[in-house]
Amino acid sequence: MSNFNRRQFLGAAGAGVLAVGFSLTGEANAANLPAAKSVAKDALDSWLTIDNKNRITLYVGKVDLGTGTKTALSQIAADELDVSFNRIDMVMGDTATTPDQWLTGAAITISQGGSELRIAAANARQALLQRASQQWGVPVSELVVSDGVVAHEASRKSATYGSLIGKGFEIKIDPKVAVKKHTDYTLVGKSVPRVDIPGKVSGEHLYVHDMRLPGMLHARVIRPTQIGATLQSVDDAAAKRVGGFVQTVRQGNFLAVVAKTEWAAVKASQALQAVWASGPDLPAQATIFDAWRTMPVAKEEATQKVGDVSQALGQGARGVKATYNFAVQTHASIGPSCAVADFKNGQLVCWSASQATHSMVHELAVVTGLPKEAIRLVYLDGSGCYGRNGHEDATADAALIAMKIGKPVRVQWSRQDETALAPKSPPRSMDLEASLDANGKITGWKGDFYIALNHIAAFKPLDFPLLAATDTGIARPGNWVGFLFQNAGAPYAVPNIQVTTKHIAQTFLRSSHLRSPGRIENSFANESFMDEVAAAAGADAAAFRLAHLNDARASAVIQAVLKASKWQTRPSASQVNPGNIARGRGIAYVRYNNAITYVATVAEVEVNRSTGQILVTKVYVAHDCGQIINPDGVENQIQGGVIQTVSRTLMEEVQWRGSTIQSVDWASYPIIRFPDTPTVQTVLIDQPGMPAWGAGEQTPTTVPAAIANAFFDATGVRLRSIPFTPASVKTALAQSEKKAA
Repeated sequence: MSNFNRRQFLGAAGAGVLAVGFSLTGEANAANLPAAKSVAKDALDSWLTIDNKNRITLYVGKVDLGTGTKTALSQIAADELDVSFNRIDMVMGDTATTPDQWLTGAAITISQGGSELRIAAANARQALLQRASQQWGVPVSELVVSDGVVAHEASRKSATYGSLIGKGFEIKIDPKVAVKKHTDYTLVGKSVPRVDIPGKVSGEHLYVHDMRLPGMLHARVIRPTQIGATLQSVDDAAAKRVGGFVQTVRQGNFLAVVAKTEWAAVKASQALQAVWASGPDLPAQATIFDAWRTMPVAKEEATQKVGDVSQALGQGARGVKATYNFAVQTHASIGPSCAVADFKNGQLVCWSASQATHSMVHELAVVTGLPKEAIRLVYLDGSGCYGRNGHEDATADAALIAMKIGKPVRVQWSRQDETALAPKSPPRSMDLEASLDANGKITGWKGDFYIALNHIAAFKPLDFPLLAATDTGIARPGNWVGFLFQNAGAPYAVPNIQVTTKHIAQTFLRSSHLRSPGRIENSFANESFMDEVAAAAGADAAAFRLAHLNDARASAVIQAVLKASKWQTRPSASQVNPGNIARGRGIAYVRYNNAITYVATVAEVEVNRSTGQILVTKVYVAHDCGQIINPDGVENQIQGGVIQTVSRTLMEEVQWRGSTIQSVDWASYPIIRFPDTPTVQTVLIDQPGMPAWGAGEQTPTTVPAAIANAFFDATGVRLRSIPFTPASVKTALAQSEKKAA
């Protein structure tokens, strides 16, 4: 067998039976939950423990959604503690053992979560040095640390961290503790291999889908694809005849079947007969942006106001106007959501892939009626998300069913559930207007952004519209969106600016954040419009941007991407190819939130005029997120962000008719396939000693406009409504030809 070559292996497999075995460790892990411990943010023992073998366990309220932050956070702590990277273990997102560091998102896992962890680690190192100093009667200044061993050279005394910690630190955190200078870092700034990858490659990594508990049952929740439908009647006679069926669970519009195996639960859910009364029709999809603009506005805010815009627009030598739209989209996570729950002795434990386990405690308290102290959320990896997909819903489903049946239960969503029922991004519509002087400089900039109302500022549990809550009548459908005004403001130095956000009171679909929420739509409008203004001025798109920036780091990131892409200076669309395949390049720039990470992106595209197909062939990204913790991790995020956003830009759009969501699978909600993914080249601009900012949400904000601008460069035609499908491309080209004729 040791000399079995590939040909012999395949021959043997073809002649007989190929058996593949997997060992899932979920049940063993579940049976050995760590005991609850201090989680107070101001207590040092909440953040880390050290055992007698000198291994350090960090307790972090953030979670790693496949972004590599577990590795990066470990680098930060190991550097501050003066220990080797492989001495670190980490627990993330367990509400009974980790401090509440708010949700994982908003581009703050490293900036906020990492800073808090660094301060805790610095406190721990200082406390351990002080203990050694007291025990040995020597000054702290004479002590050195090497890989978790404290030593005093003159007396030849040494002790491990584990021998010094005793029963624990038992002290409060000093938020003003001195942390290391960046010049003393040994791990931060290096591409340490991600700790999660080996287990994921070997199949040993535990996902929430793999979770098993002794005596666990399986459940499927039955829901219609009609929005606002109400359950009229249920006939489970056929479901009861399915082998392995256990029971039906119903509370209001909440309906589920429970079985001994997942397949039995699937078959029982298909056999069950439910009659639903449809809700009112949604706004017609064909005119959704017009409808969006006429919905009640809860408030208007001046996001940016400088100078006198009315006067500038009225006196400009030239003027430009445009309207941009961004379609309703969904996460469409490749793996459907899943959760496991167990309810015993008045205590509820849920294993969930939620990115906000601590916040979910409040939500589950509303759904279940339990006090928050009786609920524990334990994070396990799922299929990943940016915002809120179906993981939180599946968690509430599992919690409700576990309490109803009194046994541990696993809830697995279907592909239809994940694509049709998970929360959607709200639509977006944006009007922009600018004026130019005789020299081609922008004198006035006006923007009106129609966005969904912020519903998460106070984080009230009922603002989170979990399906289990709305199905059982506990909460009304609503939005879980906020801060969508970010990056609406013009990112350039213009003497007269007025940007207004119009907050739509209520979306028509259950809404949540998708990746780069608000910023991606706003930046698409701003950067597409900046390109249109540059074209009106007859200027090179990159040079025009540089001429309107007074931020050295912004200029540097643009210059870096121009160099990487070998940008040829010329006005866009000045070399339109009349052939069937047109090629072009486009640029876009963002400073995320107009406050943190800088990104400049150049996209190269090929446009097939006859089919309307846009192929993004190459994307160049220059990225400045301050102090880089793990360069390889940042590059991962840039590459993933580009590929996902190319998909969103070219093809993703939720379809509906009446009150029925028609996007239920990969045919009705297609995403990008491997042959269509672009090559991504990155330029990382490290800023040692500067604050470390986010890298997960920033690059996507530049991609739609870069593609739109490249399309214009290739064809001389503007695309202003996402997604750029073949049908919409052919329509735009035909309209342009008709107008030219």
